[in-house]
Amino acid sequence: MKNSLNIVIALLVASTLVSCFNDKKPNYQYFPNMYEPVSYETYGEGDIFENGQEAKLPVEGSIPRGYTPFDYENTNEDRALAKTELKNPFEINEDNINEGEALYTIYCAVCHGDKGDGQGILAQREKFLGIPSYADPARDITMGDIYFVEMYGLNSMGSYASQVDHKERWQIAMHVMNLKAALNGTPGLLENQKENTSDSTEVTTSKMEENKTKTTEASNTSEEETN
Repeated sequence: MKNSLNIVIALLVASTLVSCFNDKKPNYQYFPNMYEPVSYETYGEGDIFENGQEAKLPVEGSIPRGYTPFDYENTNEDRALAKTELKNPFEINEDNINEGEALYTIYCAVCHGDKGDGQGILAQREKFLGIPSYADPARDITMGDIYFVEMYGLNSMGSYASQVDHKERWQIAMHVMNLKAALNGTPGLLENQKENTSDSTEVTTSKMEENKTKTTEASNTSEEETN
């Protein structure tokens, strides 16, 4: 009799538990914060938010971290402006030029060729035709022009803004200008920089000597007047 009563009680308890069972949510939770976080879910709903959504649009005018604004539109007029106005903000040195060469080999040489003569492997296989040489006089490319084309693309060439960042585009532009110089048989960027530095040093030295001569002459004139 006692066993039967225990069995009946156990069945009643089991029936009660089963009747409250929800297969979409645990009935009992140990450490519920591990299941139900206090913070709001990304892109989740929330009554305290405007339009009921946690995720919000960035404040107007916000700039992503690491992004450099580019104030030129994809038009022929702005390309002409970039060609003359847009200047390289990075130092011209061997590290930047070598990095530009490596990036050029990855992204550009397949069409433009290792020498910049428009004879890349795709051009040789006639996948793309009419790729001009960097030495083409009709192009008269500048570093600003190169950067603009990397941003927006030109003709069959697409944009590379997503493949290379701000600094890398300028590094590639440095290497392209070196390729252009090599094709034209003229000094590269580093050679020009050294020549300009040498000329500047000579001018400075000449001015110092001129000032020293003037000072000496003035001193001699003063002594003669005193005598």
